[in-house]
Amino acid sequence: MKIVSWNCCGKFREKHKIIKELNADIYIIQECENPELTNNKEYIDFSQNFIWYGDNKNKGLGVFAKKQINLKNNNWEPYCLRHFISINVNNDFNLLAVWACVRYIEEYYVYQSIHKDKYDKNMCIIGDFNSNSQWDNKHHKRDHSSVVKELEDMGLVSAYHYIYEQKQGNETNNTFYLYRHLDKGYHIDYAFIDKNRIKSFKILNSEEWLIYSDHKPIILEII
Repeated sequence: MKIVSWNCCGKFREKHKIIKELNADIYIIQECENPELTNNKEYIDFSQNFIWYGDNKNKGLGVFAKKQINLKNNNWEPYCLRHFISINVNNDFNLLAVWACVRYIEEYYVYQSIHKDKYDKNMCIIGDFNSNSQWDNKHHKRDHSSVVKELEDMGLVSAYHYIYEQKQGNETNNTFYLYRHLDKGYHIDYAFIDKNRIKSFKILNSEEWLIYSDHKPIILEII
């Protein structure tokens, strides 16, 4: 199964055709419009199988899948934390889609703390965390390294760091470019999963993606 995560930076109704070319089974899209509130026919056709969550109809978190994929919302209570969607996929595993907003990793840390009794090794957490261990000192104990450590204790590793044998905070490939400037790159998008389920992981490094967004897509293939 191929899972793609991409912060589209808005106007996904105009960009979905680009990401669709990756032919993923599931797309996790941050900053996308609610498909139920659009009159764009092509976007509606793309969104035949989706779950969307957000407090702004133009910029929320969407999960889109091929028609044969069974998506079931687990309805884990968000408690006003933004933005997280827990979905059961094909009655096989739980997928947690992430778009962490201000205060970024602290929002996710709290969400994970509330729901960690539901976490297990048979789940995938993927999305835009807006976080890196380089910024741990800005978040006191609710920091990136604490989240990574807790997930590792559950048997969930960062696919990028596992595949490329790099340490958190020392990434050589970036997923986000501030103001789309190549000299202002950061690694802030992640996929956490059981290492035995990882088939491949990559960041689409082509600079052409910066035409559409300040993020580059990440692609996780699982067994």
